[in-house]
Amino acid sequence: MGLYADIIFPRLMDWVMDSPRIREQRTLTLHEARGSVLEIGFGTGLNLPHYPRDVVWLTILDPARFLPKRVTRRISSAYIPVEVVHQSAERLAFEDRTFDCVVSTFTLCTIPDPLAALREARRVLKPGGLFLFLEHGRSDDPRVAKWQERLNPIQRVIGCGCQLNRPIDRLIRDAGFPLMRLERFVMSDVPRLAGEMYRGIAEKQ
Repeated sequence: MGLYADIIFPRLMDWVMDSPRIREQRTLTLHEARGSVLEIGFGTGLNLPHYPRDVVWLTILDPARFLPKRVTRRISSAYIPVEVVHQSAERLAFEDRTFDCVVSTFTLCTIPDPLAALREARRVLKPGGLFLFLEHGRSDDPRVAKWQERLNPIQRVIGCGCQLNRPIDRLIRDAGFPLMRLERFVMSDVPRLAGEMYRGIAEKQ
């Protein structure tokens, strides 16, 4: 898995996840980002061009170091100051009430303990802070969900830990976030098993 996980898979995902349709979803998701922002699971930095001008500082966090030259170029092109932190989202090395927003895009499917990561995100948000998310996950259609369950063991291997069947909205609520907005849709031109989308905003109260 070394060659595949470290070189082939990151390049493949960087290409797939930078389609015009997904770029549009990133812009919609990040529209309300503001102030000091923490992005968990930044991957190869594809969100960077989509942050609005209301963001004054961005901390991007990922335990992996995917395509470092490409990420460095993207960071150097960003209009906002960017701090890179390589650590797990399940235990964040930040003080309570540090950030105005926390962002997660296509990340909760892969984090080993997503509930712990979401609780940490809530901890480091200021009161009234926003959790902005764009994720794929478990379908509301029982037939699709059944196939997601069947194929999830294979997906975890070929997707380097990515899982098809996580109920994103339930995880967010279980972490103590009231959902302010939740949109469910199927991404066009993506197999439905992986294209069941959750986009929304939760608030720390």
